[in-house]
Amino acid sequence: MKPFKPANKIQDLQYFGEFGGVNPSISDSSTYTFLSAKTMFDTFEGNADGCYLYSRHSSPSNLYLGEALAAMEGTETANVSASGMGAITAVLMQICGSGDHIISSRTIYGGTYAFLKNFLTKFEIKTSFIDFTDLEAVEAAITNKTKVLYCESVSNPLLEVSDIRELSKIAKKHGLKLVVDNTFSPLSVSPAQLGADVVIHSLTKFINGSSDTVGGVVCGSQEFINNLRNVNNGASMLLGSTMDSLRAASVLKNLRTLHIRIQQHSKNALYLAEKFEALGLKTVYPGLKSHVSHELFKSMMHPEYGFGGMLTIDVKSLDKANELMELMQNENLGYLAVSLGFYKTLFSAPGTSTSSEIPLEEQKKMGLSDGLIRFSIGLDADIERTFQMMLSCMKRIKIL
Repeated sequence: MKPFKPANKIQDLQYFGEFGGVNPSISDSSTYTFLSAKTMFDTFEGNADGCYLYSRHSSPSNLYLGEALAAMEGTETANVSASGMGAITAVLMQICGSGDHIISSRTIYGGTYAFLKNFLTKFEIKTSFIDFTDLEAVEAAITNKTKVLYCESVSNPLLEVSDIRELSKIAKKHGLKLVVDNTFSPLSVSPAQLGADVVIHSLTKFINGSSDTVGGVVCGSQEFINNLRNVNNGASMLLGSTMDSLRAASVLKNLRTLHIRIQQHSKNALYLAEKFEALGLKTVYPGLKSHVSHELFKSMMHPEYGFGGMLTIDVKSLDKANELMELMQNENLGYLAVSLGFYKTLFSAPGTSTSSEIPLEEQKKMGLSDGLIRFSIGLDADIERTFQMMLSCMKRIKIL
């Protein structure tokens, strides 16, 4: 079997515009005409390949992007959505019904946690939050109501690494769906190749890369994506989290440079992580040998794309974290902002931002401290200069 090369899968796709353009034409229509009434009926029933009904269902621009992302992840097809949460919520509501049970990693994006903990309970769908680094605990939590194992390849914000191969074995043994959010590690990890049933991304982040678009994608089997789009009971179709065609075209153009950007994000993040650790700072980055899952990540990764652009340091108090982030922003080292994957470094204190939906007692249990700073490392051309300037900031506020 040939090795899976995700960037090649993207670049091998050819989409020409209707007048011969090197970029596909944008489908700037909300609805589509039919040559016969029967074709319209067939399309409603899902039996007219190549025909378009209404852009909430699908459009050529969205299908181009979905096709490229499915190729990247190695799934049969994909469905793009208006946001990452639009992808996550549709998947879980498609799979689960009243009385069902989800097992989720305890360290996940705060918005996902809030959806699982606070929203799905309205539909009597319960979630158990488990330490996914403890595979025995994961399997022990399974009940006859469980439908889904849910995790992130690299967790937000603690950067725990999921053993996707072993989780897949557990899921298959018990007839469950393994759903993996791969937002933190596109190209570096290919969850579907490791056994995941469904792969989700927030396209807002690394894949788009320019912090100008919100979007999401669900990559999976043709059957599952068809179910999501079904006009009668498809969660994506009926909940209406549709990506705009103009945005889909924009993301598709940015996707073509993802392999270059991820390599630079990873190179810069590894450099800084090693420097921070050498200074005695508590540093978490999968590329460090000190990371508890360093070898696991190595066994799953495509090495040419590195260990990703996300790292954390712990400066022991929220006041120090805020002081450092404000100073770094003033020195033009990056932006005090949520999100990730931008050309500029972004930093935030997750406990009071992207993970603030998680109760404080839960944050403490999972090891999320007040002084934790999450960095999305940018595309700096001179990372040595960046480090020296960060070092100066740390010394000025007496972190070192």
